[in-house]
Amino acid sequence: MDAVQSFILEKTGTQKALLDYFHQMLLGQPGVVSKIRYKIPFYYRKSWICYLNPVKGEGIELAFLRGNELSNAQGLLDFRGRKQVGGIIFYQLADVPEDAVMEIVQEALLLDEEVAYASKRKSRKF
Repeated sequence: MDAVQSFILEKTGTQKALLDYFHQMLLGQPGVVSKIRYKIPFYYRKSWICYLNPVKGEGIELAFLRGNELSNAQGLLDFRGRKQVGGIIFYQLADVPEDAVMEIVQEALLLDEEVAYASKRKSRKF
């Protein structure tokens, strides 16, 4: 059992169901792998694509690291004051709009494949 599966098994109830659902969905995409980073599951291919972040109230945020570069045609991404990361918080598995979420995942994977990630972080000068 890998670290991400262990992380999911430690959770209970709705969070566990949501984590498992998104974990299976994301790993079902060609070339996508998962690792625990910053104590939560991250999914990447060439670069980080998204992560699953447990939130208060038994919810899960599916957050896209390059959300600001996605079209958000579905209107689901919420930036919550962040400039780059856009996410969607779910509290029930029944509330997940599967087709819309899959469109966002596919767009994020296409972006990862076609446009190299360039860090916007300023380098420090000593």
